[in-house]
Amino acid sequence: MLHNIALILGTTLMYSTPLIYTALGGVISENSGVVNIGLEGMMVVGAFAGAAVGYFTGNPWIAFMAAGIAGGLFGLLHAIACVTFHADQIVSGIAINFLGPGISLFLSRILFDGATMTRSIDLNNKMPRILNSIFPNENILIEKGYEGTRLFFMNFMNLFLGNRYATVYMAFILVFIVWFVLYKTKLGLRIRAVGEHPKAADTLGVNVAKTRYLAVITSGVFSGFGGAAMSLAIVSNFRPTLISGHGFIALAAMIFGKWKPQGALLACLLFGSAQGLTVFLGQFDFNVSSSILSMLPYILTLVILISFVGKSVAPAADGIPYKK
Repeated sequence: MLHNIALILGTTLMYSTPLIYTALGGVISENSGVVNIGLEGMMVVGAFAGAAVGYFTGNPWIAFMAAGIAGGLFGLLHAIACVTFHADQIVSGIAINFLGPGISLFLSRILFDGATMTRSIDLNNKMPRILNSIFPNENILIEKGYEGTRLFFMNFMNLFLGNRYATVYMAFILVFIVWFVLYKTKLGLRIRAVGEHPKAADTLGVNVAKTRYLAVITSGVFSGFGGAAMSLAIVSNFRPTLISGHGFIALAAMIFGKWKPQGALLACLLFGSAQGLTVFLGQFDFNVSSSILSMLPYILTLVILISFVGKSVAPAADGIPYKK
């Protein structure tokens, strides 16, 4: 029983990680007053960049950074459209969601002989499992008493934490960093100020355009990291259906989390648990179509949005272009 619980919790962490990166990107962008529904497209291009660079270089860390840069470039496009040219932020985000997959498939066909998916990364070149040696996978049936309990605990921790990729731990660290920056630093105060009352912030000497540019580009970088967490850890390549709405789930997690990093984290864990449960139940024969089980995370997203979206209040200037 505890073995199954550890397996579900570990799978939850694995599938929550891409959502956490991307939801944090949404939190930063929308706290600055720029709606970013282009998270999906930024995730897709990040997933492609991570898989492609990972395949050609064999270095997962370079690939992970390349994914962030690719997502950041799309964040820059969104910022140019919305901050400089005062375009409708929803329309710009939709364009990003079309542009990201389109460019990814185009480049994939060029780089991989006409294929719409990248070649698989060698398992040794995926993101490392940095705690694997700390919690070894030992046989829990050979001992009783204290030693048996110790081995059982080690096995539980290996399934829950030790067998996770480095991206999982980095995501949780990033949640704390974003929370600290937003609520404990002058930069965070400026980001929140331009999202609540940009005119007042401008009067006090805050450069609204520069602050929003920084936030939206950072949003793209984090979304790129989220895509890379899929293509460099959960799987080992990029394919057209890899992201499949995860960017929109991250957007829902951000709203459910009330535009706060800690709230987004909890929401992502909730959505990730639905995916983890889906994977776990898929091991058993319930005479239920796998397609129905795969719908669970998306159904949960809809239910939560219907139930809670009206109770969440966005930053006052979110989605409103600022013209000085």
